[in-house]
Amino acid sequence: MSGPTPPPLPDDLVAALDALAARRPLLVALDFDGVLAPLVDDPSASRPLPASATAIARLADADDVHLALVSGRDLAGLARLATPPTGTWLVGSHGAEHGEQTPDGVHAVPLDLTPDQRAQHRELVAGLERVAAGAEGAWVETKPTAAVLHTRRTPPDQAAGAVEAAVAVATGLGLDAMRGKDVVEVAVLATSKGQAVVALRERLAGERSVDVGDVGVLYAGDDTTDEHAFEVLGDGDVSVKVGDGDTVAGARVADPASVAALLAHLADAVAAPGTSA
Repeated sequence: MSGPTPPPLPDDLVAALDALAARRPLLVALDFDGVLAPLVDDPSASRPLPASATAIARLADADDVHLALVSGRDLAGLARLATPPTGTWLVGSHGAEHGEQTPDGVHAVPLDLTPDQRAQHRELVAGLERVAAGAEGAWVETKPTAAVLHTRRTPPDQAAGAVEAAVAVATGLGLDAMRGKDVVEVAVLATSKGQAVVALRERLAGERSVDVGDVGVLYAGDDTTDEHAFEVLGDGDVSVKVGDGDTVAGARVADPASVAALLAHLADAVAAPGTSA
């Protein structure tokens, strides 16, 4: 059963997408949760909307267009749930993990922590587990370079205290805490989605033997961590905030259904005669 039809895309966003569609090479970089997939209480149940899956498959098949997923999820989990097209570049753990979807699964770039970082990671996980034990519905997700306290199912009065306690754990270990939607994530490696998008743009420019500034970029995200990605985009790029909240993005849409419409429009524009370089 299909959901409600999303509202029409804003005219200025349509114009920006049409202009972006003429640029080559083109990088289409997207967050997963809250963007391609609706937010759900059980993270393991997240799946892309069918319309989004169709649109990104079309974009992945287009000439000189490259697809990337940039997520806070660990790399293996991102690939398993997103089921991206072959050739998609994958960035997990907010930029700490990198890989590519192949016909045989994910080819991941090896990631090694120092002995000190591994010890810090163990202390971090243990500290957040203690916080979760004191808050109803809270739980801890362990990633290769980070740990995440989830409070989506925690009563609001307990969630606020758990968030502050998680931040205190991070501070005690000399680490920074990233607050997102019902999560606090703490990493033992300093990374960001902004750094990841810069690296992806540079990689695409290098593979196509063009200047970095010649690469057009679309980035869509819904969380506070996506603001770092919006900040590194330039003139002619398109940044899209999904949902409510303050943002530096140039455009906003309401929800994943609107993202599906946006991606379908871009796929149509990219395929239109005369748009490819």
